[in-house]
Amino acid sequence: MNYHISKTLKNTNFNEAIDKTTAALKEEGFGVLTEIDIKDTLKKKIDADFKKYTILGACSPHFAHQALQAEDKIGLMLPCNVIVEEHDNGEVEVSAVDPIASMQAVDNDNLGNIATEVQNKMKTVISNLN
Repeated sequence: MNYHISKTLKNTNFNEAIDKTTAALKEEGFGVLTEIDIKDTLKKKIDADFKKYTILGACSPHFAHQALQAEDKIGLMLPCNVIVEEHDNGEVEVSAVDPIASMQAVDNDNLGNIATEVQNKMKTVISNLN
């Protein structure tokens, strides 16, 4: 099973991809709680050069609340991470975590429906990007 849902965007630069992804997440009820610039962080912390790569920590309060009620330690897997990365050829790819794959590690049947709903939302987010 793949652990991510991904799409390469055409004719979109890195910053536009972040804006489009944030807007697509909002359309599906997710807000971005965190934005981590990996390229900048690695340069500052260990003086390593890395490609443009940003992790967006996306959260739907509705789904987070349901998941936390079903499994109090599920917060270890929240928020849902979405990455925007620029490849060497200049193409920008957006990937979202597949919540079904990540929640398979948790032995709690009550999370199944929530994971499926969030997976459908993430698939919509990614498929609506262009």
